Amino acid sequence: MNSKKYHRKMNISRKIHKIVSFSLDEPLSQFRSFISVASSAGSERAIFRSIGGGDETMAESGGGIAHRLASWRCCCVFKELSFIERRRRTRTNLRNASMIPPFNKHLFGSRWRSLGVSYRILSMDAREKSTSTVLESSKHKRVLVFVVMPVDTFGADASGSLRIKRLKALTVSLKALKLAGVHGIAVEVWWGIVERFAPLEYNWGLYEDLFGLISESGLKLHVALYFHSNVHQHRKWGVSLPLWIVEIGKSNKDIYYRDISGLSNADYLTLGVDRLPLFYGRTALQCYEDFIVNFVNKFEPYIGCIIEEISVGLGPSGELRYPAHPLGDGRWQFPGIGEFQCYDKYMMEDLRIAACQVGKPEWGDRGPQNAGCYNSLPPGVPFFGDGQENFISDYGRFFLEWYSGKLICHADAILAKAANALRKYQQTVETSVLLVAKIGGVYWWYQTISHPAELTAGYYNTALRDGYDPLASMLSRHGAALHIPCLEMMDNENPLSYRCSPEGLLQQVLLLSQRAYLISVD
Repeated sequence: MNSKKYHRKMNISRKIHKIVSFSLDEPLSQFRSFISVASSAGSERAIFRSIGGGDETMAESGGGIAHRLASWRCCCVFKELSFIERRRRTRTNLRNASMIPPFNKHLFGSRWRSLGVSYRILSMDAREKSTSTVLESSKHKRVLVFVVMPVDTFGADASGSLRIKRLKALTVSLKALKLAGVHGIAVEVWWGIVERFAPLEYNWGLYEDLFGLISESGLKLHVALYFHSNVHQHRKWGVSLPLWIVEIGKSNKDIYYRDISGLSNADYLTLGVDRLPLFYGRTALQCYEDFIVNFVNKFEPYIGCIIEEISVGLGPSGELRYPAHPLGDGRWQFPGIGEFQCYDKYMMEDLRIAACQVGKPEWGDRGPQNAGCYNSLPPGVPFFGDGQENFISDYGRFFLEWYSGKLICHADAILAKAANALRKYQQTVETSVLLVAKIGGVYWWYQTISHPAELTAGYYNTALRDGYDPLASMLSRHGAALHIPCLEMMDNENPLSYRCSPEGLLQQVLLLSQRAYLISVD
């Protein structure tokens, strides 16, 4: 079949890296002051994340967000990076999304409806133009503020059943947030809660109640579907993987990632089991797909009107990466380079197959043996320097392409299933919902040639290779927005000896918006 060539342009809206710390002693004025600052910074999104927990994150009854909300101190202001695939027979220059007026009914006619996600990215404030509190800066830009629900929103009652804690206080808080100009609530929906006790037995009761409260308060929803555990980070109120998955893991620890020493990480299932029917006849990918489809079917009335964004977890902490820098168990400390996570038997078998396919079966027996350990620093680590079989050797390139390629294939498969489940909601402007994927902001050792911390995390990005280009291409196929955390920092806020560059990482990803890609399709 003859190949047809077209150009794909990827338009990435500018991300503002800015942190605002504050204390909400006068709730409305403080929120409005923050929104004004964020708006003048040119941002579209602002997410508040609770540092505290428990009663400190609840509002006092009797008026607004009061002194107990003082623990909400950290706010990340950003624009999500959106990769929009557009087919053209000739090269065209697309304007950055920030250059397009926020709402123009003539701009978004029938020609744009087929883009679905792109419309949401460029005019995400359209449906709220008459209902929400808007503070416009001198640039006349709206800031959509989402507040993340605390991780301990749910608690067990005397019978052991989960319930929403401090229901009355939560109701008051939601109403106060709406009055303060907040656009919506970001809610983490956990696999380990919904499908907790048995496969294919979903209990959405907690989230039905919570979504109902949020909807009644006039707030919108950003929903994050999480397939990982956070027990290591929050031992007191963390959420494990489903209990039936945990039982399988007790007899087969290779369903989890392993490092070179054989230590496993039970926060997320290894990519090696993506296509193996080890979970009562289902593969890991089928488990994720069934969960996503069941969620969409359950909350169909909310999608597109209340639920504006759906983020799909792709790894530890919901990020597309390997757990190369595990938190909470003492193995890794910043700024260690981390370790490769490919030593479970399923990943090693895949590595052996890949090595045989390139005619080098000896490369499939092991991962790099000279790559240091979790807390090694790049100087003196042969694989990331000029040692034998280093990262630019034939073996090094083979291994890193396989290691990072497995990660991209994992995200590609899950996002394809999520995009398919949401396809019917992308047909019209009124029901469009934004699909979001999150990656880790691995910025330490970025100013070295090998970028070792990124390599162990699965991003094959070095001074000699753009590792985010294939990731962006994959996201563009599914119309997904890219969320990068931890990029509110500046280069000069980190010790020089750690060779950190969060600004450099951000700039590299932003440059993708200025490139045109020529792709052949059959």
